[in-house]
Formats: sequence, structure tokens, C-alpha cells
Amino acid sequence: MDMTVKLQVFEGPLDLLLHLLDKNKVNIYDIPIVEITNQYMEYIAEMKRRDLNILSEFLVMAATLIDIKSKMLLPSTGEEEEEEEDPRNELVQQLLEYKMYKCMAYELKDRQMDASRILFKEPTIPKEVLAYEEPINMEELISDVTLAKLNEIFKSIMKKQVDKIDPVRSKFGKIQKEEVSLEEKMAYLEDYAAHHKYFSFRNLLEAQSGKVEIIVTFLAVLELMKMGRIYISQERIFDDIKIESRI
Repeated sequence: MDMTVKLQVFEGPLDLLLHLLDKNKVNIYDIPIVEITNQYMEYIAEMKRRDLNILSEFLVMAATLIDIKSKMLLPSTGEEEEEEEDPRNELVQQLLEYKMYKCMAYELKDRQMDASRILFKEPTIPKEVLAYEEPINMEELISDVTLAKLNEIFKSIMKKQVDKIDPVRSKFGKIQKEEVSLEEKMAYLEDYAAHHKYFSFRNLLEAQSGKVEIIVTFLAVLELMKMGRIYISQERIFDDIKIESRI
């Protein structure tokens, strides 16, 4: 009774060589070329015996192995042995590159299989919920100083800016200034507060160069109060409002 032998299918000659190296548990950098060549030729012969279509690349590799085998079996002098390159080097390099690509292919396949088990869900949070902001208790925020007092100082500073306008020169053409950024003004105030523990709210506004900068500075003060970066206080009713740095 004939025994049926199933040949393993390989993707190419390098795949077959790696299989033989793993099977024999040999070091890829020190291939026993005679033994591996013999096993490779046995596999090719078995493929021919079963009338399988043998790809030309398998036959080319067989010829390469026989060539390497013959070179290693030829005797060489001592001087030539030191200078000659190992004929297996090119084959070893090909095997290492193929093994790396094969491992990468397995890794990508595993990731693809893992990705097929991952489900994504589009965000369904209502816009009203996303737009919600926690209400701020301004009375608690500024304690004994009311927004009305801050607003009075703000208006008085703005009035001084109006009084500075020359009735003649105001009719001339205007040079448009670059708009003052609230973020930049907040950064400036934070830096200023980091170097000044206490400073005057009125003096801060009076030091600004124009209406736009005063308005943005006023808004920056309110934002920093809200963030808890500064604290404002007033000892008596008509005293100046003091700003205390919390940075």
C-alpha cells in the first residue's frame, strides 16, 4: 500500500530555506550548506516526482545552493582563505531581509484581525450639552467689590481718553492700529502679576495707550478674576481698587 505524503506549500525558495533552517535548528549566520542543500534538493525532487509545477525561482535557488556548496568544498590556500569572502554571505543577507518582511506581514495581519473586532461610535452628545457652561457666581467671585465699582473706574478712564482728543487733529485721516488680542493681554497681565504682588486697577487702565487697549485690559482683568489668578479688594468706599496677584 502506497503512503500518501502531503508536501507543505511555500511562498518561494527563501520561504523553503527558512523552513529547513528552523527544522534543523541551525544558526542563520552559520548555515551548514551541504546538509541544507541536500534537503532542499530532496524537496525539489519530491515536487518533480508528484508532477507539480515547479517555479523557476525554486530551480534558480537550487543552482545557487549547489554553486555555494561547490565553492565551500573546494580546497583553498591559507592566504586565499583569509582574503576570500564567505560565499554564504549574500544568501544570509537575503534570508534575513525575507525573514524581517515575513515577520512584518504577520504583524500587519494580526493588527488587521484585531481591528476587525473594534467598533467605533460617532459622538451623539447634543449640541446644547456641549455648549453648556457652568454658571459663575460673580458676587462670590469678587466678594466685597461690585462690578459697578469696577465699571465706574472703567468709565472714568474712558472719559479721560475722550478728553484727550484734539478737535482739529481728530478730523485728519486715522492710522489703523492692529487689534489688541485678549489672549495676549491676559498673558501680559499674568506676567505683570507674577512680578507685582499688588498693583492699582486704575493705574493699570491709565497706563494703556488707547480705548481699545483699555477695553481689552478690562476684559482681561475679569477673565483672570474668573480663573482665580488675581483677587481684587477695596478697603474703603472711595479708595482705589487694589489687585492682588495669586500667581
